[in-house]
Amino acid sequence: MDLRIFTEPQQGASYDTLLTVAKATEDLGFDAFFRSDHYLRMGSADGLPGPTDAWITLAGLARETSRIRLGTLMTAGTFRLPGVLAIQVAQVDQMSRGRVELGLGAGWFEEEHKAYGIPFPKEKFGRLEEQLAIVTGLWETKPGETFDFHGTYYDLTESPALPKPAQDRIPVLIGGHGATRTPRLAGRYADEFNMPFGTVEDAERQFGRVRAAAEEAGRKAHDLVYSNALVVCVGKDDQEVARRAAAIGREVDELKLNGLAGSPAEVVEKIGRYAEIGASRFYLQVLDLSDLDHLEL
Repeated sequence: MDLRIFTEPQQGASYDTLLTVAKATEDLGFDAFFRSDHYLRMGSADGLPGPTDAWITLAGLARETSRIRLGTLMTAGTFRLPGVLAIQVAQVDQMSRGRVELGLGAGWFEEEHKAYGIPFPKEKFGRLEEQLAIVTGLWETKPGETFDFHGTYYDLTESPALPKPAQDRIPVLIGGHGATRTPRLAGRYADEFNMPFGTVEDAERQFGRVRAAAEEAGRKAHDLVYSNALVVCVGKDDQEVARRAAAIGREVDELKLNGLAGSPAEVVEKIGRYAEIGASRFYLQVLDLSDLDHLEL
């Protein structure tokens, strides 16, 4: 089971804070550092000192780390044109010497679009499908050849399809709870399917849908990595668990039901239940970025 650290910087984190957490992620033996892609706080957090951009952050971390994988859960398709996104991600992949992964989603948080003047189109899923085709198509185009795409939302003509990533293929992550369109897109484009914030039963159903969609797309179900993401709150005893839960404004019982909470043994046992249904990777959503002892435990 790969264990990855997943952060939500829109809730309040500077680049320096994220750098500290990323370095701890690397030093403590985790597989990767991932972050969300949002520009506005959610809930009661103050969000200070303000948002950081996902791909600018990862570009900086690419030069400050040496081993861990770096990526997004998930880049919002509404934020970037697909051709520009392909350039950005390929460049960060070069900067990291081939350690980048792209999680790409449709975008959903309308308020952040209003706050920063970002268009929030009604038809987002059709755009996401074209974005996936364009980003992967640009990367797969051989040097010296050009890439064309003529869709409903995007039109590319004789693109040189540069720059190329350092990796032969940047892993693409698709995730979500949708029962039909999400599995279809994952079956066609994804290297990894991520089930965020769902029960073991939810994940088992969705993994089954994605496996079937992959087979329908002419792939093998095991061509994909299957992963989960849950908030984490671990303590060496009940008092420490309660303190960490209070620090993120959550209740212990609720976290044990909906997240990974309790003693290390309790959390390992719950992760094992996801492993039994085919998950081989877990994103540990760490909400208190000042508590490095939590990561160490």
